[in-house]
Amino acid sequence: MAIKKYKRTSPGRRNSSVNTHEAVTRRTPEKSLLRPLKKHGGRNHSGKITSRHRGGGNKRMYRVIDFKRLRDDMPATVMTIEYDPNRTCNIALLQYEDGTKSYILAPKGLNVGTVLFSGEKVEPRVGNCMPLSSIPIGMEVHNIEMRPGQGGKMVRTAGGSAKLGARDSGKAMLILPSGESRMVNEKCRATLGQLGNQEHQGVRIGKAGRKRHMGIRPRVRGSAMNPVDHPMGGGEGRRAGGRQPCSPTGKLSKGGRTRRRRKASDNLILRRRRSVRYGQLTI
Repeated sequence: MAIKKYKRTSPGRRNSSVNTHEAVTRRTPEKSLLRPLKKHGGRNHSGKITSRHRGGGNKRMYRVIDFKRLRDDMPATVMTIEYDPNRTCNIALLQYEDGTKSYILAPKGLNVGTVLFSGEKVEPRVGNCMPLSSIPIGMEVHNIEMRPGQGGKMVRTAGGSAKLGARDSGKAMLILPSGESRMVNEKCRATLGQLGNQEHQGVRIGKAGRKRHMGIRPRVRGSAMNPVDHPMGGGEGRRAGGRQPCSPTGKLSKGGRTRRRRKASDNLILRRRRSVRYGQLTI
């Protein structure tokens, strides 16, 4: 069992569970790949809170991840599988033939001692990194680039995998975990296999204190506040707010468009994860 439930010794223990991280083989990270991670409490460069409900939490160090995998045709041995507090999936420490070390996202089934490669003409095995033009149709991939040489941007969460559907005219069609289908340049690289630590989704937090350790502060309903604190606050008794749901600054939270403009990469989406209406057109 990768998820452990304790005896019900308190209300918090009754409703919580923890991940035992059975795949992790080392508890201390590689010091040469650590960087300090400063906290900002959701504030921008001028000190204004732009992302609410953030602050506090346990101190973390950032693990430098190699999302590009550009050391082609050089064997790399998996030294350890480690926990990363900055992401949901585990990470694997690789040591290349020349002695260089780097972290990658650890796919499911990757074991210590496995030798990995990256390049155009490598064997399509779990953990190897290849351009989409070299990957067989129907295989599961993760850590996918949006543009060639940019580094992996898509499918990087625990248990995530995309399916390579087809190739045509220099483009590869991917079916993403959300159900969205999109085209990507076939020169973009991806890593084969499904990411591990799938049990992450089944962990129950159980109590507010564990959320505070993660750096997440409480969320309070606007209608429960005073008028000076929120546009929906105040009123006699339990009122619904008296206006459309909005943020403390008055920005509507439902029904309005949240994007300023459509992204350039939206033209490559073949099927969206949910229908979006632009005027009378439904995509």
